[in-house]
Amino acid sequence: MIPYGKQQLDAEDLAAVQEVLQSNWLTQGPRVPAFEQAIVDYCQVPFAVAVNSATSALHLACLALGVGPGDRVWTSPNSFVASANCALYCGANVDFVDIELHTGNISVSALEEKLILAKRENALPKVVIPVHFAGQSCEMKQIAALAERYGFYVIEDASHAIGARYQHDVIGNCRYSDICVFSFHPVKIITSGEGGMATTHNPKLARKMQMLRSHGITSESSELTEPSHGVWYYQQQLLGFNYRLTDLQAALGLSQFAKLESFVNTRHQLAKVYDQAFASMPGVCPLTQLPDSYSSYHLYVVRLINIDKTQHRDCISFLRQHGIVGHLHYIPIYLQPYYQQLGFKAGYCPQAELYYQQAVTLPLFPGLTSQDQQLVINTLQSLLESI
Repeated sequence: MIPYGKQQLDAEDLAAVQEVLQSNWLTQGPRVPAFEQAIVDYCQVPFAVAVNSATSALHLACLALGVGPGDRVWTSPNSFVASANCALYCGANVDFVDIELHTGNISVSALEEKLILAKRENALPKVVIPVHFAGQSCEMKQIAALAERYGFYVIEDASHAIGARYQHDVIGNCRYSDICVFSFHPVKIITSGEGGMATTHNPKLARKMQMLRSHGITSESSELTEPSHGVWYYQQQLLGFNYRLTDLQAALGLSQFAKLESFVNTRHQLAKVYDQAFASMPGVCPLTQLPDSYSSYHLYVVRLINIDKTQHRDCISFLRQHGIVGHLHYIPIYLQPYYQQLGFKAGYCPQAELYYQQAVTLPLFPGLTSQDQQLVINTLQSLLESI
């Protein structure tokens, strides 16, 4: 089977992990801060906090911003459930803003309309979480302007978007947000096996996330409520979690990070081949790439615009029957059974639901061969001709 995404590991990655295995540090050693510093330097941001998953990073970001019971958090329905679950973990209420069909990203006009109504009802969100879907940035300048006008925080869910750019700046620099979150899951641009990172300009937010990732514990003398009794002394000051990244994971992440630019360039080359093939294929509409955005191309998604729900299911099944893992990103979060129990119903975000009916994710990863990519193209063409 040709997967839709896959990690790309080499001898350098294996050697980096082996070096840690032969060292004295497997969990909290020097590789974790080195990985954080690499992200700090790359994103040109003062703070990066490494954790064991992007889900953990989103949770900590919400907690650092004071999200709690009674607060409202808005996000995109076109994402993995973690983008919304992170607010529920804090006891907050979650709501969804519809998307732009041609990009899959949160719609700024829909966000503004929802904010106008929420202000009238005294129900504004505390946090909005735009999701950089498939690796392309949301329109962050406009979202930041709305944040200033309506008084909410912004967490960028850039789980798909390390290596991407917006207005020539790297994603993660937090120019238009309070916190930005990356994922290093194996199907993402670079991997640490599992892992995540949160970047910010705010030292208080960074310090709170650092403490919360490690049980709420501190040994810093300036933070202790009484003088230290020795180098072994620590205090738990917050109810935190064990969300720490290990040195093993950080070593792999660092090794992978050195290849980030190469990986993204390869993804662009593969995307260009798809674009050229689908330009003359009726009914196939790749996501639009905006001029002020440079995608990391975590995913390559096409919309099959002349099919119904049954045909959509059959299309993905057809691809898989022919050795190609066609996939769907994503079922709108609020259509999941758990969110239906919270009161959400079909029809809530019409554009997200239309996207759900049409979207197919095709294989895209640095190890995808030209022969396999051509097989994907030919199989999709054969499929459409049979409908």
